[in-house]
Amino acid sequence: MSEEEMAMKVDFIPLIVGLLVFISSLISLRVGLSVAIIEIVLGALAGNLGLKTEDWMMYLASFGGIILTFLAGTEIDTKLMKEKFKESFLIGLFSFLLPFVGVFLYTYYIENWDFSASLIGGVALSTTSLAVVYSVLVETNLSKTEIGKLIMAATFITDMGTALALSFLFIKPTLYTAIFVVISLVTIFLATKFSHYIFDHPELKNKVIEPEIKYIFLLLLIFMYFANLGEGHAVLPAFVLGLLMSKHFTEISETKIVRNRLRTVAYAMVTPIFFVVGGLKISLTLIISAFGLFIILFLLKLFTKFAGVYFLAKRYIPQGSMYTTLLMSTGLTFGTIASVFGLESGFINQVQYSILVGVVLASAVIPTIVAQKWFMPVHSEDLVDINGGNEK
Repeated sequence: MSEEEMAMKVDFIPLIVGLLVFISSLISLRVGLSVAIIEIVLGALAGNLGLKTEDWMMYLASFGGIILTFLAGTEIDTKLMKEKFKESFLIGLFSFLLPFVGVFLYTYYIENWDFSASLIGGVALSTTSLAVVYSVLVETNLSKTEIGKLIMAATFITDMGTALALSFLFIKPTLYTAIFVVISLVTIFLATKFSHYIFDHPELKNKVIEPEIKYIFLLLLIFMYFANLGEGHAVLPAFVLGLLMSKHFTEISETKIVRNRLRTVAYAMVTPIFFVVGGLKISLTLIISAFGLFIILFLLKLFTKFAGVYFLAKRYIPQGSMYTTLLMSTGLTFGTIASVFGLESGFINQVQYSILVGVVLASAVIPTIVAQKWFMPVHSEDLVDINGGNEK
């Protein structure tokens, strides 16, 4: 390929991605669905029409997922999480456990996948997408309600189970893994103790150069670098950092403004790349070649999520039980991570990978559409909280 042809290719792909991101926003406003879902769908269509991911897109997508996870952590009401620990823990635990066991047993005993491939399948389809859940709750103004906060807390428990399962079952610890853990803990400790020097410094406030946002980006980039070095993932430390800083962001008006600015910057371009790239990874050809298994695994994920979440949600969140169940059925980040890990490590083949990723991404789209269209809890002042009072 000549330099001129290469230059045209480099310019063409960012243009198409930018167009997809903009069109997704227009469609979202028109049809009333989460823009994240539209971005995934358009990404899938573009990918199967020939659009390919590039290195810059992959890194930006990874960064977008980390930002979403951090922002989701800042939305968690730690006081509510402590008060409702039993509820969030039980919902999150069974949201992970039943799909993990169900998918493993089916793929191992019925589809005759080997043991490691079946474990990868169980891990990949046990997840709940914190990124999708957070995006949907923010866009529907439910992130500040007790229902929304409880859903995010339960989602964190689910993804913690997924991350721990993947780590204990497959990842071999190395010196770099230990370095990643230590650096993450030190970074989180220092950030929670000393970030107020950045956020509250009078010379740094309300500057157009946005030093506070750049500071947060730096912390997340530190997580990403050492996670890659230690063959881990930055999602968990990013969420924990956001969780521990949530009180700071909620109670101090200046830092709450910083979070809103960060959300604006992220949603303008960075996080859309995360969702578009997620759609680009779907290979419809390979899914069609094993369409029966794709449908079975998709239904199995939904059934086991329903069995694990609905009855507990019916007890603890009676006015939003089906909505909670459907959102907890979504998958994206950790499911894709587990599938990629399985493929690159040789535990699953390309067809198994495409089926798993296809199911993960379908679960990010279909349950969310159903939840938003038919099972949305009531809003704002009419929303009844989980304690039985009116949410203010």
